[in-house]
Amino acid sequence: MNAPDFWWTPNGTWQAKLLSPLGALYGFLAARRFKYNPRYKAKQPVICIGNFTAGGTGKTPFALALNALLREAGHTPGFLLRGYGGTNKGPLLVEPSSYAAAEVGDEALLLARRGPTVISADRATGAKLLEQQDISVIIMDDGFQNPSLHKDFSIVLLDAKTGIGNARCIPAGPLRMPFKKQLGRVSLLMVVGEGDKSTPQQEAAQQAGIDLMRAAIRPVSADALEGERVLAFAGIGRPEKLFASLKEAGAEVVETMSFPDHHYFTKEDARLILRVAEAQDLLPITTTKDYVRLDGREEQSIARLANVASVLEVEMKIEEPDALLERLKPVLGSAKA
Repeated sequence: MNAPDFWWTPNGTWQAKLLSPLGALYGFLAARRFKYNPRYKAKQPVICIGNFTAGGTGKTPFALALNALLREAGHTPGFLLRGYGGTNKGPLLVEPSSYAAAEVGDEALLLARRGPTVISADRATGAKLLEQQDISVIIMDDGFQNPSLHKDFSIVLLDAKTGIGNARCIPAGPLRMPFKKQLGRVSLLMVVGEGDKSTPQQEAAQQAGIDLMRAAIRPVSADALEGERVLAFAGIGRPEKLFASLKEAGAEVVETMSFPDHHYFTKEDARLILRVAEAQDLLPITTTKDYVRLDGREEQSIARLANVASVLEVEMKIEEPDALLERLKPVLGSAKA
């Protein structure tokens, strides 16, 4: 499911107030689990990419950007993630040509195109499998709150436009556990995008002596969309990010369709998208993560949608990549595969 709107409403709504007792219990249990000492430390350094909240802050695009940065510096990263949205719980080394998104999740397929990628519901077990590959460093996509695996460095992404929403824990708000409980294990706070909603969290991080850096998600080759009339559809944590990016790229977003995060598109979904797009002569367009859940499937309507749909490719731009590498030096040391 996608994050409800009331999560991002600063002043308390009746839904948030009603769910606050459950949120407090959820946050308490998560924080208690967070205190546990990790049961396993990997042979290679582990850099974790996480966030304070549920929902998309760009962890996978950032993991890809960090992978490229580390490779340029002579390191050989491998990716470790849960494989959310897939049926296979792992541990499994993902071969893109051998698995579908329904099995391993969309993020795993995207990452596996750039380097050795292991999915595992048990991160410690997954790290042991990834250690056997030709890598020098592990990039852990999500899992900041997971205590099973030791993290050598945790980069937490914070959306500048939304911050931590209403500052309540799931299901009353977007936080995975109380903010202050999480802050103590952050190595670096990466503020993504522009906006002032995250200012209190930035100030709290600075007071705690945590370094801040900035990054932004930018469309790739967006000029081709100037003036294009589109139907934008997405099944990601926050579909409105796609819609906003398309408008910034100059596209005319005539219709939008939002689906639950990691949604596995059905034949009925594809027929609806195609029918609406054809009726108004619109270009169907989606995200890279959504497209991998369409590509290669045999159902006629889904194959047709995959054939006609365009993809808005995005990339994470780190403002000071050299400064980030410098910050990571003590963690990486001279370890190179």
